[in-house]
This record gives sequence, C-alpha cells and structure tokens, in this order.
Amino acid sequence: MVGGIALAAAAVVHFYDPHVEGSYGICPFYALTGWWCPGCGGLRGMHDLTEGHVLDAVHSNVFLVPLIVGFSLWWVEWVVRRWRGVPGRRWAMNRATLVVVLVLLTVFTVVRNTPWGSWLAPV
Repeated sequence: MVGGIALAAAAVVHFYDPHVEGSYGICPFYALTGWWCPGCGGLRGMHDLTEGHVLDAVHSNVFLVPLIVGFSLWWVEWVVRRWRGVPGRRWAMNRATLVVVLVLLTVFTVVRNTPWGSWLAPV
C-alpha cells in the first residue's frame, strides 16, 4: 500500500510540473519569511527525478536524492523481511543523530539563503 501511494504521488508530481509558477501553491515558510526552507525545491527535485534528471534534482534540493535513496532502501528491506516472515526492524534515531540532522538542516537553511550559498537555492 505504501509503495502504491508513493508511486501515485510520483506520478502526480511527474505529470503536474511543479516548475510552473504557483502550480502547487507556495511554501508557507517562504511566504512568511522570504527564506527557502530545507524542503523548498523538493517537489521540483522529485519531478526532475521522475524525468531522469538526477543533477537537476540535486540542484533543486541537495538533501532530496539521499533522502529518496535512503527511504527506498529501507522500504525494500522492509518488503523483503515481511515477504520472508521476519518482523521488520523498528526505526529509531538516537539523540546524537537527531541533533546532527537538525544542525545540518539548520545550517543548510541559513547558508542557502545567503549570497555565498546561492548555489544551494532551489531552481
């Protein structure tokens, strides 16, 4: 079911191009602050991935491709474990990992909104 939902979402993003201004609305964080959030460019990047343009996807949001790859690998492992009748592992993140991820996302958000990090801004 999760795979079907993900496939349907990818199809919607593929056929309804988010590069068109206002096609999916505007990011609330961007509307309030004028800053790009860590997720800005994610829909455009996902559209680029469904088109097979990996570098364009990375340029839209540098965190998107590793996130999609990681989630896909986790999902495939889960499907294989369930198919074999082995209970799935619980996904847990320890406090140190959570802090590192939050710091990276915060630094990414700040840097992509500065003149020095304009290459990280979504296209």
